[in-house]
This record gives sequence, structure tokens and C-alpha cells, in this order.
Amino acid sequence: MGIDASHKADRSPSMFEVAKLAGVSHQTVSRVINDSPHVSASTRARVQQVIDDLGYRPSNSARTLASKRSHTIGLIAGGQHFFGPVSTLASIEELARRHGLFVTVSLIHEALCTQGEFEELCRTFEDQNVDAFVMLAPTDVMFSAACKARLSEPRVLVTSTHGQLGMGQAGRMMSDEDRQRTAIVGLDQWGAMERVAELVAKFGHRSVWYLAGPVQWRDAVTRLAAWRKVSALHSIDTRIIQARSWEAGEAYSLMNRELERLGQSGQNRPTAVITANDAQAVGVYRTLREHGLRVPQDVSVVGFDDMAGMDNMMPPLTTVRPDFDRLGAAAMQEVLRLLGVTGQTSFQESAHGAGLISCEIMQRRSLGPVSRN
Repeated sequence: MGIDASHKADRSPSMFEVAKLAGVSHQTVSRVINDSPHVSASTRARVQQVIDDLGYRPSNSARTLASKRSHTIGLIAGGQHFFGPVSTLASIEELARRHGLFVTVSLIHEALCTQGEFEELCRTFEDQNVDAFVMLAPTDVMFSAACKARLSEPRVLVTSTHGQLGMGQAGRMMSDEDRQRTAIVGLDQWGAMERVAELVAKFGHRSVWYLAGPVQWRDAVTRLAAWRKVSALHSIDTRIIQARSWEAGEAYSLMNRELERLGQSGQNRPTAVITANDAQAVGVYRTLREHGLRVPQDVSVVGFDDMAGMDNMMPPLTTVRPDFDRLGAAAMQEVLRLLGVTGQTSFQESAHGAGLISCEIMQRRSLGPVSRN
């Protein structure tokens, strides 16, 4: 059946026009759109021909008529000013589109949000009839709020495995029903720090400064806890320098203070500095250079995140590369599993109450052997 070209040139066609031209009800058109088995092959072919001829594109509301779903995911994200959360958010949105899902996003301050503010966002999303939630919860404040929220929809929490709020305590904040509708995914940052410690020890480093990230961030707590444990296993003597932010400027100031203190005391400097993220490593580079120290001949440096440009530092930075694309894919796969669309997870490992995505160590020239001079 052909459709006159002049008809196509008008406004976008509606589902009711498709139904009229195909000689069926709009409910039948909706069933065809949603691949319902309750439509005969001949009717399906007739409706599909009209859809193709009109260039009709179904809206979310049309698809919802048959599926009882909005095909919309509510995403609440903290940490939008930082590399990791932004990269994960982009990956989630891209994968959702590939599955025909729309992501509606609300950004919230990761450290200052209240339980009431968080639950108000959830109610706003529920008013939009979202099918599920994805919550990027980089801090204990957000993780706690996400666990306490009472929701009838599935939720996927993207967070790190360790923090001041433990996984067991977080689980007790939820009802039995909530736990059954909840999945937690994250990066295997503990495993990454194990491999960093192995590599540092292999190069002979036994005196290391570790520049820790802000304590309210679960990533920072996980990386520090892992480093404390695994460095001790390799007999690495570590001095912890606690930062209040992820910023390069603060790292620069902290390193200046520590190197000046070291000069006054006459103690030996460390042979390596490990930072909780790459921005801190940039600040460390600047400090070392201003103090006349070379990387890696005098002090090796290792970062975390593999931010853009780290391979072009002088020298290129050895760092951990988290797979944010796979993390976003894992979050969406868990959404589909909880909705009953698929029965599989997208990660091979799980530990500490979360499905884990591995990280890669990018070994570059900022990490070298201990100088024997």
C-alpha cells in the first residue's frame, strides 16, 4: 500500500493516522511498535508498511500503551565536576540510547545533598513514570541517601566498594524488597592498587609518600585502604599525606610543605609518590620540578584515572585507567536485568557486595627504578 507524497510533507504523522490508514485500532499499532506476539503476521506487515510509508516514529507515550513502561531511566548523579563521574554518566546515556531508552538526568551536590533533597528528586522522577533509577553516588552522603530512599522501582547504585559507610551497613538501611530490586556496581580499585604496589615494589621502591583524596569520597577511601594493606605486604614504608580535595593546586601546596619540612629535618626524601588521582599528580610534578627533582630519576610518580593528556606529560605519567565505558555498560545491563529484559550481568567479578569492572595499569616513564646514586 502506497501513501501519497503530499501526505508525508505535512506535520509529523500520529499513531492514530497510522491506525486509520492501516484499518486497525491504535492499540494494534501500539502492539506492533512494541513487538507484541498478539498480532497476526498479515496485520503486522500491513501496519509496518504504513509506518514505513509515513515515516512514523513512535513516541515514548505510544510505546508505553502496550508495554506499560515509559522506557525512561531516572539518573541522579553527583560529582559532575570530576572526570570519573562525567565519563560514567556519558557511557550510561550512550548505552541507554542504543537500547531505545531515554535517560533523564538530575545533578546533585555529592557532598552537600540532604536526604530530603534526594528523596524529592526521586519523587519527581516517579511522577515521570521512570522504569528504573541509576544513581552515581561517589560520596558516603549520596550513597546513604540512595540506600535509604523508599522506591517501588529498581535502582542501580554506581559507587566504590569502601567508605566510612560499609556495604553491610548500607544493606541494612534497605528493606528486604528494596534489596531485591537493587544492584551495586563499581570499579575494582582495590585490585588496581594491588597491581600498583606490585609494580612499585618491583622497581625497588620502599619509601613512598601517598597523597590521599578527600575522605568523604568513597573512591579515595577505597584507594587509600587498599594501598595501606598492599603496601605493607610488600614492605613499603608509606607516609600518608591527606588532601581535602582532588585539586592539583592543593597537591602542589601540600608537597611544597612536606619537601620544605624534609629539607629542614635532614631526612631522606621518598623514592616515589603515589597520588589518588591524576590532577594531584600534576601538582606533584610541578612541586618536584621547582625543587630541582627529576621524574623518575629522583622521584617516581604514579597517578589514578588516566585523564586526557597524561600520556603527554613530561615524562608521561604512569597511572591507572578505569574502564568507565564498561562501568556504564554494567550499570545499564543491571537495569535491564532488574527489569526482566535480560538475565545476565555484564561483569565477571564481584566482591565487597558489588559487581566489579577491572582497571588497567598504564605503565609509562614516570615510574622507574630506585636510583643507586
